[in-house]
Amino acid sequence: MIRLEAGMSTSRFVKLIDMPERTWRRWQAKARQGQGPKGPWPQPARSAARDLVVGHALAKPVWGHRKIWALTRHDGHKVSQATVLRLLRDEGLLLASQSRSSAVNSPPTVEPRSRRCLMARTRCGNWTSPSSRPPRAARGGSQDAGTGTDKYEHPWHVSPTGNKHDAIAAVELALADYEALFGHPLADACPINEITGEVLPVVTIVTDNGGPFRSIDFELFITSHPELQHVRTRVKSPGQNGSRERGFGTLKYERLFLDEIPDALTLVERAEDYRIEYNTQRPHEAIAWNRPLEVHLGRASTTVPTFEQEEVLPTT
Repeated sequence: MIRLEAGMSTSRFVKLIDMPERTWRRWQAKARQGQGPKGPWPQPARSAARDLVVGHALAKPVWGHRKIWALTRHDGHKVSQATVLRLLRDEGLLLASQSRSSAVNSPPTVEPRSRRCLMARTRCGNWTSPSSRPPRAARGGSQDAGTGTDKYEHPWHVSPTGNKHDAIAAVELALADYEALFGHPLADACPINEITGEVLPVVTIVTDNGGPFRSIDFELFITSHPELQHVRTRVKSPGQNGSRERGFGTLKYERLFLDEIPDALTLVERAEDYRIEYNTQRPHEAIAWNRPLEVHLGRASTTVPTFEQEEVLPTT
């Protein structure tokens, strides 16, 4: 002890470390009797949420603690993000730092559950439509259209090619999906210029600068749909389309890098399964932890979580 080596009295020592002398004497007496420190302390918040949090974490092993927290809140249990973080750490279910990048760079070959150890807006705003190649594929890929404000994923077009016809097919799928969801074509939602009578576009399709989107056929297709307008990102500014690239990265990380994909039908099945989960189950921080389908249909806001219920206190 520094106090013994320096020949310092107890009163001077406790004053130096800013501790009441009574506290020091009490700790000293307990230590001489062989008693340990106080504890373990009760953990009522963790104990109440443990079953729900652990169940969600095991069902979604590649999701982080904030999404697990959002799922728990949607189940009606009030718990903080810090409590979920500590609970997952206690259970050994917390994702390691940089687990996503390491899993993408070197896809694991273990079972999916043990991968955890490795590792003011409008409904119709922007649709982004990049193309992406699946892993271990020499050519071809998938194209999709997703809204930029509510994160909703329209059906994906998957084919062995990636040309202008695939780009047109991807937009047609999105238009058909909109009509199926709302019961009317997208053109019916377009405003009309009161002076010229011109139909104003209600959706801006943002794409990369690839050849399929520069083709004259794609531009003619967009021109034939007055409800649409097309914007290509600049060659040296691909970050404008980063939301869709992030979505494809998550698809590969959560579905396509689990094991070898035997055929194209399996790839399409996994991609569609991911899209349905993305729209109906996955909470997103950018839309206040709501689900994309709920926001897209107007059932939820992009700024207020649906699990934030106003508490009305009794008057007496």
